[in-house]
Amino acid sequence: MYGYPQEPPPSQVANPALSDAIRAFTGGVMGPEDFYTVFNSAKIYCPRGEQPGFLALHDTPEPVIPMFSSLTELRAYSGEESRYFTVTGGEVLDLLPTGYGIVLDIEGEHRIVFDAKAIEQMTAYAMQRLYGA
Repeated sequence: MYGYPQEPPPSQVANPALSDAIRAFTGGVMGPEDFYTVFNSAKIYCPRGEQPGFLALHDTPEPVIPMFSSLTELRAYSGEESRYFTVTGGEVLDLLPTGYGIVLDIEGEHRIVFDAKAIEQMTAYAMQRLYGA
């Protein structure tokens, strides 16, 4: 076939680099700086509501926003017909409201939670990398 190669359907697209990083980080094999490097450029899948913005869970000690490393992980949590949007991990750090944490792959085998303080630390690390000490 001529022209551009066809993209696989979204339901089959995953981000193995982020999935692998989540497993390595939760297993103690990858440090926070290396995880941040992968997370920063990774494609993140977020459930979408009626209004623009992140959907938050408030039945936790502090509010967290569920995010997913792949469409498969998102669908396992919110169903096959759920609506979603994508951002990069770096955009997550830019857009996340103050005082919120994130939970990656909430239904996954290697779920990971970053509380609001961890998000602040990731943001500080990002700023230090961009602008120096």
